[in-house]
Amino acid sequence: MATRPETAKKILLYWMYGSMALFGCFLAGSTVTATVQGHTSPPAMLTSLAGTASVLVLYCLILKDAFDDRPLPVLKLTAGALLAAAVVALQVPGLAAGTEGAESIVFIWLASATLYLPLWSILTLGATLTAAFTVYTSAMTALSWQGALMSYAVSALLWPAATWIWCWVWRTIRDVHDGQEAKTRLAVSEERLRFARDLHDLLGHSLSVITLKSELSAKMATKDAARAATEMSEVRRLAGESLAEVQVAVDGYRSLDLDEELAGVRAALEAAGARCTIEARADALSPPARTLLAWAVREGATNVLKHSRATRCSIMIDGGVLEMRNDGVKAPAAGAGSGLRGLAERMSTAGGSFSATPTPAGEFVLRAEVPA
Repeated sequence: MATRPETAKKILLYWMYGSMALFGCFLAGSTVTATVQGHTSPPAMLTSLAGTASVLVLYCLILKDAFDDRPLPVLKLTAGALLAAAVVALQVPGLAAGTEGAESIVFIWLASATLYLPLWSILTLGATLTAAFTVYTSAMTALSWQGALMSYAVSALLWPAATWIWCWVWRTIRDVHDGQEAKTRLAVSEERLRFARDLHDLLGHSLSVITLKSELSAKMATKDAARAATEMSEVRRLAGESLAEVQVAVDGYRSLDLDEELAGVRAALEAAGARCTIEARADALSPPARTLLAWAVREGATNVLKHSRATRCSIMIDGGVLEMRNDGVKAPAAGAGSGLRGLAERMSTAGGSFSATPTPAGEFVLRAEVPA
């Protein structure tokens, strides 16, 4: 299943491919028109069309390289520059006659170079090309130099800017996604460290004392049996206290607040692009029942985020019954994952019930019922 950044990349690339195809059709029409009007010969037309198609294909490949953060495509940029120059040279008669579009292929090459060359070199190249085309067109046609300058300056700015924006949008989407993943990993790591720290604080001192008293009891066993018995009683007391402390820590670690979990799930789903609606009537439930439902909500949301492409998700809680429904089913289910199996075991142990199945309508429904 493709991730959201990969989907965004495909959309941007398909948008670019479509734009280049449409622009290629426009340039082809301009070239054919110039040939029909007698400004260029048929062989020159065919050669120009082949060169134009090659430059557009190279532009697409260079832009795709930029999406993938590949090294500087020197050969592709060089080939594109030579082909663009050849296309313009072949269409000079049409350009002189006022047939527009031939020179745009050069600005398309400039746009591909924008992704790799320094800004000062792009500005210099753009200004040089604009000036050269302006001087030639104003000298060979009736078009004023002001009009020619405006036309070429717009092309010199528009193509590089559009190309840069394409890549900037992709990189922004990718960075945001990477930041969200890093934040998730950091939260998990922090929670693990917190739990490890709590266990260390709870057990470190107690186990150290138990070790010392056990060693002392072993030494005193043959010398002072009463003292050894006293020390072992103390060891037994410390062990019981430590066990109780660990149980409290684990219970606190496992407890969830239902309201907080619902708010967090709504934020997570909406951040992932899925509209989330919540209807909860659970005020009369006992704390253990609310905790069980909170775990079901968390696991259900995790399942939606990891294994579906949901655009909407509804969460309904009525008494001790939870129903989560989303429209993200894309393929037949391959069996419950470990998270859903663990949740089913937790519900069964507490005396409740659990099910998670796709529907014929293309939805996935998670249903949990806990004792009120």
